[in-house]
Amino acid sequence: MLHIGVLASGRGSNLQALMDGCAGGRIRARIVVVISNNSRSGALARASQAGVPGYHLSDHTHPAPGELDAAICHVLQEHACDLVALAGYMKQLGPATLGAFPGRVVNVHPALLPRHGGLGMYGIRVHEAVLAAKDAYSGATVHLVTGEYDQGPVLAQRRVPVLPDDTPETLAARVLAVEHELYVETVAAIARSEIALPIPS
Repeated sequence: MLHIGVLASGRGSNLQALMDGCAGGRIRARIVVVISNNSRSGALARASQAGVPGYHLSDHTHPAPGELDAAICHVLQEHACDLVALAGYMKQLGPATLGAFPGRVVNVHPALLPRHGGLGMYGIRVHEAVLAAKDAYSGATVHLVTGEYDQGPVLAQRRVPVLPDDTPETLAARVLAVEHELYVETVAAIARSEIALPIPS
């Protein structure tokens, strides 16, 4: 069974979707650890509630350059993670972690990459950009994580129509529901080896 480590910064709704997918049998995997850079994050609270080990690792706990990257990498390896899933994680992963899990770190982004991605494009800013661009569609993208924000190969996408009366908040709510479903489906496909990643057996 696939062992998944999740990194999250905020409420943890995508984490919850993945945990529910594992508990309900849709994903043949187990979430074995949750790491957050926010000690008060909803993600750590959800992990605690589910009995999943949770760690607060941030620039506050590891201020020296490279220390945080090494600590994250160590915790993921210590828990024998096969796959790392970013779920609203607001920090860039460092070379130690990416090097230890090559092609095995995934993320979900609330837009149709390559549109509306990159540094600073997260949360409500993404949906504001979609509306400002007058796009007919937005959606969600699951992609592999590289050293550049939102630049990794796309694994799956799903479109969401932009409605004439949409606000950033109404669009965000509809995209989030699709994010949850797409992320669960994609991670489930990875666990079934339908999406081939270099995961050691």
